[in-house]
Amino acid sequence: MRAVHFGAGSIGRGFIGPMLSDSGYNVCFVGRNKSKIAQLQNRGQYPVTLANKDRDSFIVDNVTAINLNDTEDVTKAIAEAEIVTTAVGISALKDIAGTIAQGIERRLINHRNLKPLHIIACENGIGSSQKLKKSVYRHMKQSFKELADRNVAFPNAMVDRIVPVQKNTDSLEILVEPFSEWVIPRSGMIGNYNEIKGVHYVDSLAPYLERKLYTVNTGHCSAAYFGYLEGYTSIQEAMSDPAIRARVRGVLKETGTLLVHLYGFEPLEHARYIEKMMERFTNPNFNDKITRVARSPLRKLSPNDRLIKPAMLAHELGFETSHLVLAIASALYFDYEKDPEAVELQADIRNLGLSEVIATHLKIPTEHPLHGRIILEYNTMCIKYPHSNGQTVNCKTPYF
Repeated sequence: MRAVHFGAGSIGRGFIGPMLSDSGYNVCFVGRNKSKIAQLQNRGQYPVTLANKDRDSFIVDNVTAINLNDTEDVTKAIAEAEIVTTAVGISALKDIAGTIAQGIERRLINHRNLKPLHIIACENGIGSSQKLKKSVYRHMKQSFKELADRNVAFPNAMVDRIVPVQKNTDSLEILVEPFSEWVIPRSGMIGNYNEIKGVHYVDSLAPYLERKLYTVNTGHCSAAYFGYLEGYTSIQEAMSDPAIRARVRGVLKETGTLLVHLYGFEPLEHARYIEKMMERFTNPNFNDKITRVARSPLRKLSPNDRLIKPAMLAHELGFETSHLVLAIASALYFDYEKDPEAVELQADIRNLGLSEVIATHLKIPTEHPLHGRIILEYNTMCIKYPHSNGQTVNCKTPYF
């Protein structure tokens, strides 16, 4: 069995690759990093270490790699594969769509004995595979689209594993947390397919996607924004602070109430899930940089993402949102100068005013109760929190 995986980075090597290899697939990584591609080609394997007390490790074998620019080889690999996966970031899916389209067309030219092909975007977002499908189909002729509709599936998926940025002596070695979760809906699969070992196949993906988004992603970035304001550099440092830990737990209790209401999760079971996620954030065997987790604040503050959407939904249902409002206000202070979105956010707050940013970027109208509450919390923080660089936030003039 053959698998093609786009992205030879942390998630690809630390999560998707090992699961595919363990399920009997020969895994071909496709990436841009010439050094990593060459090493994967030469060695055919690499080590993975778990961030636990004993630092357990294992070898991922049956792997090779192709440079993304070698289009002929990549499309041939896709044509011969049973599964194609990605971990390149949602914004980069459009950049690989043309190559995937060529691989599909090459596969479909010979109509005889076509095996189903599953293309799964293992990205940190909702509906990633369908977004990839739209991009891929833009590059395909209509005749191939009709044939692909019968033989190629793009099931959405939920993936979850924390893999921090790291530098190891062996550039192929990867350190990952012990916890991982990969969920795929059976309704998105076609024909006879080999189940991937460790994947949770479910009837409906939505509950698991939103449980992860509003618990793992919401909690993780909340810890980052709270910690950044206090001057911490890692999530683990921040979560060792009882006050921050209490705020993060407060956020997750609010999203938990929402999730239990929306999807009928058993309350005690979901409470245990929250505690498990809190344990992940405090894992002492990691050094997960706050600036990595907090990066791209405009995306994280967008109306359908991890902070604004649960806050708006919870408010509409009459649920508590005070900790979510605190997390949103904290995110608005993220000003890491090496993050382009943080720089843009702070410039817009200075030039347009906080109220306009909340209305345009967060899409919360000025008349909405959360709009005023976020401004109030933001202005309160001017006095309440030291800035990450050790200086006091400048709040001589409150933002409106």
